[in-house]
Amino acid sequence: MEKGRLEAFTDGVIAVIITIMVLELKPPHEPTWHALSENWHVFLSYVLSFIYVGIYWNNHHHLLHVVRHVNGKVMWANLFFLFWLSLFPFTTSWLNEAAPVPAPVPTAIYGIVLLMTALSWIPLIRGLIEVNGGEKSALARTFGGTTGNWKVSVSPVIYLLAIALAFFAPIVSCALYALVAALWFVPDRRIEEKVLAK
Repeated sequence: MEKGRLEAFTDGVIAVIITIMVLELKPPHEPTWHALSENWHVFLSYVLSFIYVGIYWNNHHHLLHVVRHVNGKVMWANLFFLFWLSLFPFTTSWLNEAAPVPAPVPTAIYGIVLLMTALSWIPLIRGLIEVNGGEKSALARTFGGTTGNWKVSVSPVIYLLAIALAFFAPIVSCALYALVAALWFVPDRRIEEKVLAK
């Protein structure tokens, strides 16, 4: 199967996710800078979630640029990834409920969704490698025969630490979530190098 429909569907879902998130940004009731500044925490959580969605969209685009085919297994892996990504608006909104100081449970749930979204990326990459020639495929060569680099190993550890810390220091958890986003802000250079080498 060709990859075009998978790309178009994923782009559409991601566009809806971003739209839902921005609709959660409620304007202040008063036309003053003070009223606007009282919602800084809501805007900050939106920016963090928007960056995460942007990172996944960017990397998904790069990932599919290196492959030619998909199959049913890849389509289900992609849906599994989109399921977790689609929870971003809900968890972002819930995180804001107890603001300006984040509450432990919403902060932990936000981290669980981040963790599961990251882990759902692994079967997607493995499925794409399998259907596009296995270990000899361009994607497998790009990743050096693995499903990622040091960031793939470090990110889940940081997420787990942040989830545990959410019950003691939720603000530290949020800082750790932002740290992981900063690590992934630049798309995987190995894929860009492979594309430019063509």
